[in-house]
Amino acid sequence: MIAQLAGLWPADPLPFWALLAACLYLLAVGLRLSWIDARTHTLPNRIVFPAYAVAPALLAVAAVAGGDAARLWGLLAGGAALWAFYFLVRFIHPAGMGFGDVKLAGVLGMYLGYVGFDRLLWATCAAFAAGGLYGVLLIALRRANLKSAIPFGPFMILGALAAMLPAAH
Repeated sequence: MIAQLAGLWPADPLPFWALLAACLYLLAVGLRLSWIDARTHTLPNRIVFPAYAVAPALLAVAAVAGGDAARLWGLLAGGAALWAFYFLVRFIHPAGMGFGDVKLAGVLGMYLGYVGFDRLLWATCAAFAAGGLYGVLLIALRRANLKSAIPFGPFMILGALAAMLPAAH
């Protein structure tokens, strides 16, 4: 997404500003949710639910104004696919994942689907790997055990942001 943003700057101002706004919105919401989840193990609906309107609106403007309306399908399919995957994980093992993570997955999936399904897969794997390594580290430091809950939202957000960086391609 960052690479696309760089390519839009000189060529087309409307999609550039819409995509920049979408990126800054994700960064602001991601930082806030990560902070809250790390402290309280919750991802508040009052923050996640508005993102279901703001993110696709900004990304849709960027796609349509940039002449790449096909990204709209990626946006919708990515949001649905990642939400469904996290819902399945929650359904199979409810104690292992909160429903806030499922709701956040839909928003992150829209961003990742906009960029491409390879990025969606990459971000999901990165989130689970980073969360798993964090859990192993906590166990090794004797600060947690196998039944301890860890906030997963920050790892989801970190994986999504990393997948959108140019170096991640």
